[in-house]
Amino acid sequence: MKNMTFTFLTLFLISTALMAKTTTKATLTMEHAAEGQYTLLIEGYDWGPGVNKVVLPMEQMVSEVDFRDFSVEVERKAEGVEMRPGEAKGARKVMHAYVSDAMGKAVATGNHVALVLFVSPNDALGSPIKYVFKNGRGSNQWIDYKLVVSHLPSKKVWNTETERIISRLKEFDLSGVYTQNETRLTYGSFIPKHEGKAPLIIWLHGGGEGGTDPSIPLIANKAWNYASKDMQSIFGGAYVLVPQAPTFWMQSATGDYTRGDRNDIYNETLMGLIKQYVNDHQGIDTDRIYIGGCSNGGYMSLKLILEHPDYFAAGYISALAFHNKYISNEEIERIKNVPMWFVHAKDDPVTLPNETVVPLYQRLVDAGAADVHFSFYDHVTDLSGFYGGTDYRYNGHWSWIYSHANHADFELDGTPVKLNGAKTTIMEWMAAQKN
Repeated sequence: MKNMTFTFLTLFLISTALMAKTTTKATLTMEHAAEGQYTLLIEGYDWGPGVNKVVLPMEQMVSEVDFRDFSVEVERKAEGVEMRPGEAKGARKVMHAYVSDAMGKAVATGNHVALVLFVSPNDALGSPIKYVFKNGRGSNQWIDYKLVVSHLPSKKVWNTETERIISRLKEFDLSGVYTQNETRLTYGSFIPKHEGKAPLIIWLHGGGEGGTDPSIPLIANKAWNYASKDMQSIFGGAYVLVPQAPTFWMQSATGDYTRGDRNDIYNETLMGLIKQYVNDHQGIDTDRIYIGGCSNGGYMSLKLILEHPDYFAAGYISALAFHNKYISNEEIERIKNVPMWFVHAKDDPVTLPNETVVPLYQRLVDAGAADVHFSFYDHVTDLSGFYGGTDYRYNGHWSWIYSHANHADFELDGTPVKLNGAKTTIMEWMAAQKN
């Protein structure tokens, strides 16, 4: 998958350069432009969502367009939120332009123009969400994102958004709601185009994706990728369930964080949601239910495995936030036969590995766990190679990137993980697990 990603980006850059050279003649003039409206296209990346295209309607058909004839300015704001310098407003770099349909698909002749905008993990102006800290907790939220697009030769301006397209979420149902004992959980879900029984992949978000909008945990951590063609092909089709906590999974009854020292307030309702979803979807193979998550979601994944070790066929946990010292020897015995794969970074500044995953993994191995794996990365780096590859480092807490990209493939000692004698990846391994 990582090779495919690199190849795609290489081809994109080559094609962009070639198309830029062949579309230097601008035929867009003042009378071609519709008044002031545009459509935003949002793509999901390893680091989160980015506004990578804007589609402009034309009143007449056009066949050529020059990206150098356009400028794009953005303003980002949210009520009660103070933006740092450089992230509130500024210019978006236009990388390429082409004639398109209303959805941004390239056509030879059409009545829309699509502008390809530069995005990167360090460019806040490209992000339609922001991590907002309020009332003692932080969360990712959609913000007001307004563009002003100008056609320089004609001085035409587009400044009104009429539609927003997030293609990665189109196949997800974002309307799911489950209530138990006055606790209400929202969730997003995906149903595979598959005949017969199919496994269920459950993903639990981190501490910054709580709330009541399931699009956030799907797009902020790239969890949408479990419904992608590449990932679905590994499992032969799979249901995907992404529950959302109203606040954060590790919330205790006092409102503070638990790290395993006391009970959280959501695990019983969450397990009720999972069982209800499975019951409502008879196509799910109940012997192949997989649960995983990052940070807060890593805590909750392990919590549910501790409480229901016979229910899950495997666990895939990144940036584990459950502290090892609060797991008893009896609990280790209870879960040692559950296949698990841990992913973590050595420089994680939030979920310190020596307090969480390192001692837990060793205890499981010492207890005789036959199918437990631990991919321990030095750093979290750019898998695409587009932003610097191994020379570019994300926050060390973001080890879930390696899970979502199906990159993890090695044991703690650096040797490859093997399945039936052959090298395997975390998702290939998980797809083979069965109760």
